[in-house]
Order: sequence, then C-alpha cells, then structure tokens
Amino acid sequence: METKTTCYIHSDRETTLRCNRCERPICTECAVLTPTGYRCKNCVKAQQKVFETTFNNAKPLDLFLGPLTAFILTALGSLASLQCQFYILFIAPAFGWLFAEAVRRVVSKRRSYLLFRLVGLGFILGSLVLPAILFLLTGLQGIPVLIWPLVYGALVTVSGYSNIYIGKKIKV
Repeated sequence: METKTTCYIHSDRETTLRCNRCERPICTECAVLTPTGYRCKNCVKAQQKVFETTFNNAKPLDLFLGPLTAFILTALGSLASLQCQFYILFIAPAFGWLFAEAVRRVVSKRRSYLLFRLVGLGFILGSLVLPAILFLLTGLQGIPVLIWPLVYGALVTVSGYSNIYIGKKIKV
C-alpha cells in the first residue's frame, strides 16, 4: 500500500515536492523558487526576517553623521572638478569609493536601509553645492563651467552609493 503525501497547507492537494529547508511537503502554489531550490513560504519569510534584523543596526546618530560626512566630503571634492576637468572622469569614482569608506568608518560600519538612502542624498546634495554657487555667481554665461562639477557629482554619487550599499551586503 502506498501512502499519498499532501501539502501541509492545502491538505486536498497531493504532492511529491518538499521544502529543502524544513522538509515539509508543499504544493506548487506554496513553493517559492530560491537559488538553492524550492522552499515553503514560512521558511522564506523566516530567512528574510534574519536578514532584515542583521541589516538594520544603525544608531540614530549614524543617520545624521553619515549623510553629513558624505555631504561635506562630496562638496569639498567638487572643487577638484574645476581644476581637473576631463580627468575628473577617472578621479571621481575613486573619490566616491574613498568617501564611502570614510562614511563607513564614521558610522562604525553599522548598516540600515534608511542610512544608505540618507547617505546617497548627502552625496547628491554635496555634489550640487558648487554648481549652485557657480550658477548664482555667473548666471547663464557660466553653464559651460557647470558641466564638470555636474559630471563629478553624478560619478561620485553612483560610485559612493554603490560602494556603501551594493558592494558590501551582508551574506546570510
């Protein structure tokens, strides 16, 4: 005699599929495809909760110091864009990486999604300080001068944000 296995959630559905983590039988509706195989929705939710709690450990002061550091360093670095012009294409990504490392040290490598977003905003606002000042001083005649600071801002923001967020994810 052969016993039939049914989904642990839907008892009316016969299945041969099992969660690769908890080994409970699951139907195709309950199965979630992960890089390591099929898992039940409960195991996927449990794994996401572990990731979110280890990823959200920034302190309230970090939410102020991180963006402020990114803002100040990016604003100061934008002065180099006036001197280097074309070479800023090569220098700005390195600045972004260095500034992200500085921010990471200031916040003692603590992490949170809100912190990353605020640091990204700090990069953006810091890169707009010099172009705004130049535009106010020169008006529309100074638009050609604004090109390199804006290119610098875009490159530093992308490089810095990707280093602080994408490049250093915690592996669970």
